Amino acid sequence: MIGDLFFLSIKNLTHRRLRSYLTIIGILIGIAAVVALISLSEGMQKAIEQQFQEAGSNIIIVMSTSGGMSSPMLSLFSTKPLTEKDLRAVENLRGVDKAGGVLMMPAMISVGKEKKNIFLTGMDPGPIEEMVMNAQSYEIIEGRMLEEGDRYKALLGYSAAKDLFDRELHPGDKINIMGKTFRVVGIISKVGNRMDDESVTIPLDVMRDLIGEKEKLGMIILSVKDGYDVEEVAEEVREKLRKERNEEEGEETFVVSTPRDLLKIFQEILMIIQVVLIGVAAISLIVGGVGIMNTMYMAVMERTREIGIMKAIGAENSHILLIFLFESGILGMIGGICGVLIGLGISKGIEIAASIATGSPLIKAYISPELIIGSIIFSFIVGMISGVMPARQAARLKPVDALRYE
Repeated sequence: MIGDLFFLSIKNLTHRRLRSYLTIIGILIGIAAVVALISLSEGMQKAIEQQFQEAGSNIIIVMSTSGGMSSPMLSLFSTKPLTEKDLRAVENLRGVDKAGGVLMMPAMISVGKEKKNIFLTGMDPGPIEEMVMNAQSYEIIEGRMLEEGDRYKALLGYSAAKDLFDRELHPGDKINIMGKTFRVVGIISKVGNRMDDESVTIPLDVMRDLIGEKEKLGMIILSVKDGYDVEEVAEEVREKLRKERNEEEGEETFVVSTPRDLLKIFQEILMIIQVVLIGVAAISLIVGGVGIMNTMYMAVMERTREIGIMKAIGAENSHILLIFLFESGILGMIGGICGVLIGLGISKGIEIAASIATGSPLIKAYISPELIIGSIIFSFIVGMISGVMPARQAARLKPVDALRYE
């Protein structure tokens, strides 16, 4: 019996194709938006997790805070910045393999008569440079890395070399940074964010000479020896720096971050963004649900005499109720299937376009069976819920009144 009612519902919808198509569009838009947004946000989360795994989980980063915020550049200008003294205090702790300091600040770079603002980074060539390169998944696409003994040599980000100036820069070219001439020794692969792609890296001691600063550091990077727990070593670093800087727990002017901490922050940010975007997309689903309800009310009005005939020959209220619920559910389900296909197409299109435009590996579309099946079931339920009130109205019609309806 239920199967017969289901096929009867499909037959009724095919008789009103144009109205059914227009109703489906409302659900389709909402489901497509939700699927595309969830697919991209989950893909980005998995890409970030993969980046952390590839970079290694044995890196600890220390930055000072300014106004509750921390970054390598803010750290340099905070009231109590990190210094070489802090670096010396933590580099010999048990479990620390390598440690080094990094300076970062905005600076002016010129090539010929062209001048541009870039992000200037100073770090010691060798193990620290290699550690940073691995952590950021950088690759040298031209030339080489900085080497110990290099003085006025520079390593350029992809955009700084290829896009920032009218002509492309290559190893061997000369650039001017803060009044000093540097020779380019290498070009880094495209990362996908402006700060990294427009960066210029020079030896730390040279950068200190340029800015006249001998002690301050923007960031301290440490690697942990094999066999040691990163979180335990990070806590030892915190304790040592509190003692070195005469600060109480909870009142630190620095922050110690591990890959687990950074990953947790990224996940929380992505979750908030995902909830907000899905909330916005859900408005389309509400509109689609209202559209289904309106369509079903019109169907009840048009088929009042038909309902009367069905009841007169023995159809029960539950049968009439199921017919209209099935119709509204089918409208929602078809809209959901089309929306899933379109949403997946949109997310893959954005992934491809972002890869071509930025080269970033972080914008990925993750397509899971749970997302596809869940979206279709959800759209079916939305359709059925939207049809409850019209279906109840149809089921409550009295046969005599329905047969007299014009």
